[in-house]
Parts: sequence; structure tokens; C-alpha cells
Amino acid sequence: MVISHFASCHIHDSTFFDGDRASPWFLVAFGMIGSGISAVSLVSIPGNVGNNNLYYFQFILGTIVGYLFIAFVLTPIYYRLKLVSIYTYLNIRFGNVTYKTGSLFFLVSQSFGAALRLLLSIKILQYAFFDAMHIPYFVTIIVVLILIWLYTNKSGIKTIVWTDALQSLFLITVIVISIITIKNSLGLSFSEMTKTIVHHPYAKIFDWDFHSGSNFFKQFISGLLITVALVGLDQSMMQKTLTVKSAKDAKKNVLTFSFFIAFAQTMFLGLGVLIYLYAERNGIKLASLNGQFVNTDDLYPMLTLNYFGKIGAVAFLIGVIASTFASIDSCIAALTTAFSYDFMDIENQPQESKKRIKNAVLLGVNVVMFIIVMSFWNSHGAIINTIFKIAGYTYGPLLGLYLTGLFSKIKFKEKWVPVACVSAAIVTWLLNVFFISVFHFDFGFMNIFVNALLTILFLFFIKRKE
Repeated sequence: MVISHFASCHIHDSTFFDGDRASPWFLVAFGMIGSGISAVSLVSIPGNVGNNNLYYFQFILGTIVGYLFIAFVLTPIYYRLKLVSIYTYLNIRFGNVTYKTGSLFFLVSQSFGAALRLLLSIKILQYAFFDAMHIPYFVTIIVVLILIWLYTNKSGIKTIVWTDALQSLFLITVIVISIITIKNSLGLSFSEMTKTIVHHPYAKIFDWDFHSGSNFFKQFISGLLITVALVGLDQSMMQKTLTVKSAKDAKKNVLTFSFFIAFAQTMFLGLGVLIYLYAERNGIKLASLNGQFVNTDDLYPMLTLNYFGKIGAVAFLIGVIASTFASIDSCIAALTTAFSYDFMDIENQPQESKKRIKNAVLLGVNVVMFIIVMSFWNSHGAIINTIFKIAGYTYGPLLGLYLTGLFSKIKFKEKWVPVACVSAAIVTWLLNVFFISVFHFDFGFMNIFVNALLTILFLFFIKRKE
């Protein structure tokens, strides 16, 4: 709230959306750690190690290539066109129907992705704190959304750039404290801890089984494409980058952030091995079904709150709260921006209408968040897998649209664009079901590649003759 107060001084009509394009690039890069990690990564990546070893590292390698594409291809285009909503590119390249279709796919995907990240965070807070106080979970959801509204309502992304940097600092601190706490509990030095992680049965990095959903090529290509889609084509991530003054500084921001996020996620994997090792050495029985651990998202919170002492528990709660607000506030601002610019045409509205439109859209976004979280409350399993699966079906068409726009000169019969995009997502799902049942071959995170490829194919079917 203090940061919000100072950030709200000398604001303009567009400050909520573009931060006056005056953010320091290094601050933005560091702050994006919190947005990129979220509470989902904080518990899902370590928890998933028990069932998937360190195969997620293959995904991380793919993300590095994805960030290079964002830095050297997408970012210069966004700056050259002076975009606020990045989906305006589709309007410039193709036309209004394609523009609205792309933005709508983002709105659906971001709404579900943000809501699922919020869901996991609220579940952790309920388990750790609020259930003992007999506070219903729906009240916790409402309080979190109101708090985000309080500090972002006036200056939006300008405030978020600074608060996310603070929240990222807390988040990194929590990871370090957790690793040190487990190391000390197991009586290991740093060198012994490193050797223990490297030689643990779960320390398998590469999976060459082509039928497996965690196969190296599937994970690497998925990491590349999901990064391009969920960062480069994601309003919430790119909106902060676009608050940097110049394209040159924005490139530095993306490349620096790619290093930060890859390093942090690798630390999560090491933490994952340590928490399973801790459970094993302390005789903590973990629930399993058909040889797979169940509810792996619960393991790290359970150990932290019950076994790692007060410092570990308090640090973990601070980390969850920091990651929750860092990821959700920017998502809400991005959804508000995309809908305001892409569907309400706020840029061309009279001065007195702009604030009213922004406030109405912001309220609507919060209501949608609440409804989705309530709907998925009883879901189980690793939520990070659910998020990436949903992203594959919703961001795939968006990725296909951008790749077609960037690497071809075709134009569409625009009225068929929504049909082509929706059809690609449906056919991808049907193909995955078919391949699993007949060939025991799971697309895994590769569904985004299949979806994007089908989208491009269908778009060429509806191309306009010169």
C-alpha cells in the first residue's frame, strides 16, 4: 500500500496500462520472477519430482531458447508498433476478427491459468492457517482479491512493477531458507547435499522413451513453445516488459529474466529431491496409488509446516503470499488491459468514460476469478500439469496465429478464423485421446505444438486469394 501510494503520484489516463513507459529494466526483470514462478511452481515443481524425477529440467532447457525468440523477434515488433495490448498486432497484420479471436483466446486461457494459481495458493493458506481459525475458503478468496484491488486500482502496472520486485525478493529468500533448513535437518554440508541430490534415484534428467509424456524432445519443444506462448504472447508478462523505456532495455530485461527464472526453477528441482529424501529418512509415509504418489502439491507445505520449525513455516507462508500476489496482480491487470483495449476500445473513449470503463472491467475480472476458483476447488493432482494442459489448448491457436503472421504473407477470409482456431483445439484433444488409447502415446505438454500446427494448417485452408 505504501508503494502504491507513491506510485500513484502524477499518474495519467494510461498509467494503469503502460506505467508511463518509465520502469527500470533490471527492476522489471527481477520482479517478473514472482510472476513467472507463482505458488504453483513453489509447491508443484518440487512435489512433482517424486513421480517425474528431474525431467522438468528438459522443459527448462527449452524455455531458454523460447526467451531468445521473445527477446530478438517479438519484443522489437511490439516496440516498433508502440503496442499496449500486444494483440493489437493481429489487427494490424490481419484484421479485426483475427484480433478479437486472438485476444479472446488469451482472456480464456489467462482467466483459467490465473484462477488455478490462485486456487493452489488459497488451498495452502487454508491448510496452514485459516482452517484452524474456521474461516471459510471463499472468504479467503474474496479478501485476497480485495487486497490486490486496493493496491493496484489507481496506478495498475506502475505499482505492480515495484511490488513484484519486493515479492520476488521474499520468494527467493524462502527457497534458500527451505534448502538450508532441510540440509541442516539431514546433517549435511553443502558439498554433501549436492552429491546426495546428484546420486539420488530421482536425479534422472533425461527421458528418451518416445512414448512417455516426459520424453526429452516433447519436453524441450514444449518448453520452447509454451515460453513463447505464455510469456511472449501473454499480456500479463509482456505488459511489464513494455513499461521499459526502449526496445534495447526491454531485450536486456527479457534475457536477464530468463536467467533468473531458469536458475530459480532448477533450485526448485533440487529442493524436490531434498523433500522426498527428508520424508524417506524420517519415516514419513506418503500416500500413493498404482506406484504413483498422490496429491504431490501437498507434500512441501505439509513438511514445512509440521517438520521444519517456526522459521521454516513462517518463511514458507511469506513465500506463498508473495508468490500469490506477484502472479495474480499482474494477471488481473493484464486481463483488464486486454479487455479494455481489445473489446471496449478504451483508447478512443471520451476522457470521462475511461476511468468508469476501467473500473467496471476490473470488477468483472475479479468476479470471474472468484467463480473459476470456486468451480475447481475440489480438483486434485499437480496443478502445474493442469495449467500447462489448458495452456496447450488455449494458447496453441494464439501461437499459430502469430507464427503465421510473422513468417508468412497470407491474408485470411476472416469470418472463418474463429472456426479454424476452435477446430484446431478440438482436433488436438481428439487426436491425443486417440493416440493414448491406440498407440499408448501421450502428447503431454506437446499438445501446444500439435495445436499450433493444426491452427496454421487450418488458416492456410481459409487464406484469401490475392
